[in-house]
Amino acid sequence: MQKLLYLLPLPLVAQDTLPDIVVTASRTTEKANDEPYTAEILTAEQLKEKASRTLPQALLDTPGVLVQQTTPGHGSPYVRGFTGRQNLLLLDGVRLNNSTWRGGPVQYWNTLDSQAIARLELIKSQGSVLYGSDAIGGTLNTLSKSSGFRDKEGFFSGGAAYYRFDTNSESHLGRLEQRLGVGGEWGLMLGASAKDIGDIKDSALGRMRNTGYREQSFDFKFEYAFSDSRTLTLAHTSLNQDDVPRWHSTVDSRAWFHGSSFTTAGTDLERTLDQERSLTYLRLEDSESAISWIDEWQTTLSYQKTQDSEFRVRSSGRIDERILDLDTYGLTFQAKSGPVVWGADFYHDEVSSEGRRNGANRPQNRPVADDASYDSLGLFANYSGEIGQRFSYDAGARFTYARADWDGYRPAGATVDQSGDASWENLSLSLRAKYEISETWQLFGGLSQSFRAPNLDDLTGQQFALNGLDSSGSPDVDPETYLTAEIGTRYDNGDLSLKLSAFHTWIDDGIVRVSDGSGGLVTTNGSDGYLYGFEASVAYQLADEWRISAYASWNDGKQEQGGMEDTIRRLIPLSGGLEVKWTHPSEKFWISGNVRAATKQDNLSRLAASDTQRVPVNGTPGYIIPSIYAGWTVSENLSVNFAFENLTDEDYRIHGSGQNQAGRNATVSVRYEW
Repeated sequence: MQKLLYLLPLPLVAQDTLPDIVVTASRTTEKANDEPYTAEILTAEQLKEKASRTLPQALLDTPGVLVQQTTPGHGSPYVRGFTGRQNLLLLDGVRLNNSTWRGGPVQYWNTLDSQAIARLELIKSQGSVLYGSDAIGGTLNTLSKSSGFRDKEGFFSGGAAYYRFDTNSESHLGRLEQRLGVGGEWGLMLGASAKDIGDIKDSALGRMRNTGYREQSFDFKFEYAFSDSRTLTLAHTSLNQDDVPRWHSTVDSRAWFHGSSFTTAGTDLERTLDQERSLTYLRLEDSESAISWIDEWQTTLSYQKTQDSEFRVRSSGRIDERILDLDTYGLTFQAKSGPVVWGADFYHDEVSSEGRRNGANRPQNRPVADDASYDSLGLFANYSGEIGQRFSYDAGARFTYARADWDGYRPAGATVDQSGDASWENLSLSLRAKYEISETWQLFGGLSQSFRAPNLDDLTGQQFALNGLDSSGSPDVDPETYLTAEIGTRYDNGDLSLKLSAFHTWIDDGIVRVSDGSGGLVTTNGSDGYLYGFEASVAYQLADEWRISAYASWNDGKQEQGGMEDTIRRLIPLSGGLEVKWTHPSEKFWISGNVRAATKQDNLSRLAASDTQRVPVNGTPGYIIPSIYAGWTVSENLSVNFAFENLTDEDYRIHGSGQNQAGRNATVSVRYEW
């Protein structure tokens, strides 16, 4: 069976085979339990059951992940205490992080259509060996839907229509998709989605006016088989978000009081963001290479287009605009030669940046330097070996060279543009191991280095942050480096599965923002720090129809900033969930009771405590949120899913978010296939 899997393209394997198969942990097809990492897999069926509106929301019940939402149109998961550009986001293995991603919670994870995704693979604390810079908290690989043409015979055609409605915000989400092709020869997948998201409401604040937004997306994937083992793939995805509001910083927001905790209202008259993103890639892969010393190989050429704009009207009436255009070119190659996976990747960014104030050009308002470029080149190799029948290990290394160049940089106080450049080199190593105590019980762990080279935002950025403060980059900032030690255990006997892991991350030269002494923030390297935590999950099949599962996670850490030791900003409070699921013997109907909970998060850094529009004074209150989910397969072609969320109508906020979560809510999603 394992040998047959290698005959299939990697994205196809991940979508259409057993749920414990992963491609992200080692850049090749392996069973999750064979990897010495903590992996979280969300299959197509799991994504369908929860009917998540956005990609970040799909991770809500994932151990070690906190799904921060600055606004309903933006989301930035915290993975083991890291968020934004300190986690790596991939689409079908193509890197989406670019050199303009700003610090802190970012909106970019919402620019992938959740309805176009077939599967999610999250590898935690993987380090930088396989995928390069930014893979600190975790690497999330989103695998897109395809035609599945290799599993078909003769000409085939089919598709689906999907619609989702929720009562709380009166939101509509729809998608159409069509597959066609000739089995074993070629296949085409076409999809289009649209969202009209209304304003959410909760029991304390009522209707939160101007939290809604609109979104449109389109995707296609064409696959052609040159032979049983060689496949050419041409794929494209694009998404457009219009006028997504930053509700927490505007006068539409209101102070929220919950026990001894409270937030402050925003002061901006208006603040909205537009996002347009597209990715096109061409991939050629061969799972039975004709070259004697290469077993399989894959090469990918990619192009990404990014257009971001932010519009802000302050209480004084001053209008600030920031506009960013970015083109990213990528070329990657990877191969498997016996026990070694090796390869190279190269990404090149070309950046155009513009700033305005009250309609007039203002160079100091540019989000990053204009006429800038950024290059990243990586060479990597990972060796998998065995000692005896029970002990296996992975040893890997990556060399990275990164370079930034810019011309149109106008720091505060300067009257003319400044140019500059910087470059960095890094060698990251990883050593991981797994020991099989028995056929059902394993121990795993190891050490992984990771790093993040300064990007154009670190070096030249001019951003709005923290209750409206201005945040500036520093051209002399250095890379940040990390070392993570992890130890864990897995047990699975078919009926009972258990995962437990603990980790400790050492931070060196972490890039942070500190007060510049004049009411703003400046980017600099902090001193040494550390972060540690644990995660646990369990699932038990009580009977053929009954299944119970639960999870919990927590982390803590310190880092020196501005000459003083401070709490890490984005810690996950003690949190977890419990679910009991019943499935009818016919498997045509199921229902589950779900509880999500978190304790109060009052372990705050100084900067987090000052962000009172998002983080309540005295800490973010804890919560217990019960919900019910159900699904009904009406016929071979029609299925319906239901959700009754926040049954107690609790007013609550996920730590670090910019608005309260929705109060009592019912959703219905209908999928018809042909």
